[in-house]
Formats: sequence, C-alpha cells, structure tokens
Amino acid sequence: MNLHNAEFILSAASRRDFLRDGLPQIAFAGRSNVGKSSVINRLLGRKNLARVGSAPGKTTHVNYFRVDGSFYLVDLPGYGYAKVPRAEKERWARLMEDYFSAPESITLGVMVVDARHKPTANDCLMAEWFKGTGRPFVVAANKVDKVKKSALAENLAQIRTELELDDAVRLIPFSAEKGTGKEDLLSLLLAAAAGGAGEGTPEVPFQDK
Repeated sequence: MNLHNAEFILSAASRRDFLRDGLPQIAFAGRSNVGKSSVINRLLGRKNLARVGSAPGKTTHVNYFRVDGSFYLVDLPGYGYAKVPRAEKERWARLMEDYFSAPESITLGVMVVDARHKPTANDCLMAEWFKGTGRPFVVAANKVDKVKKSALAENLAQIRTELELDDAVRLIPFSAEKGTGKEDLLSLLLAAAAGGAGEGTPEVPFQDK
C-alpha cells in the first residue's frame, strides 16, 4: 500500500455530510493541544496534510483523508483547551456525538494522549466512548520525546490506569516529532483496514469542558 497516496476528501460539518461508502475508517480523537494532526501527518509521511497550527483547536470538523483508495483516516474535532466560544465547543461536541452514534462505521479508534501528563477527565470520557462502540481501539501516547526515559514507564502505567484500559488495548509510546512508534501504530492501522470487528453503541454524550 502506498501511504504517500493520501488525499483530503471531505470536511464534514454535520451528520448528513459523513461518509458512509463502506471503506474502513480509522478514527483519531484527542485533546486540542495533543498533536493529533501531527500524528496523522507523521504516519502518512506528509508535513501538512492534516491541518496543524500553533494554537489548539485547528480541527473543527470531521475531516476525511483517503489513503491509496483503500481506507480513511478520520480526524475528529479536538476537545479541551481550544480558546473558542462555548457555542463552538458545543457544536464540536454534537459532531462527535453524531459520529459516534454510528459505531459500525468505525473500523479502529486511535486515541491520542499526552505522554507527559495524567489523562484529563475528558480523556477518560473519550476512552469510555471508544469502549462503548464495541470496536477495537488503541492509545497513542504522543510526545514521548519530551519525557525522560526514567519516567516513561511510570507515565505509561498511569495512562493505562487512569483510562482503565484492559490488556487488549495497545498503548503505544509515540512521537510525532521524532517518529517513535510510527511502525507499531501503522501496522495496527493497516491490519485493521484489512478487516474490522465488534459491534456496540456509545455510552454517554460527550461534553467538552
């Protein structure tokens, strides 16, 4: 598969715009300042395919990127620290709720967290959303290049504990800056794109705080 053959397809602002064409969808979610778009760009070997900016909150719609005509990477709106009006945050929350209301469309979830810090309440809620879909998901702990090697194992253990991840959920140390963990995460994405598993429904509405 040619990962460089990736193209932006659609920026969905509402449920009616979501793509439901049968291609596998790998859905990425994470806090506004966690580097989610940078993770996508690193995976695809592109600098600016997914929108990246100095200020959090650049992903304001559900953005679809088609990879080699075979599957989508779906960049979901960030949550948390973006300095935008509450009405806009509520619109993002509704988009997230609408996207997760059709879990059969999610082939694999990728939750991006900050390897430096304890997961927030919103991170924990996002993990519950992924669990509630019944679909497989993985957690990418981004920014490991900014964590001392002596502290990394403890930080990863804290992330697993706080998010209440069972042993079936992979937790991958990742660096969008350096490329650490790229091959591990890519192998999971490509395997998922070739298949899919599970059914379920989301558990609770998402509230951005």
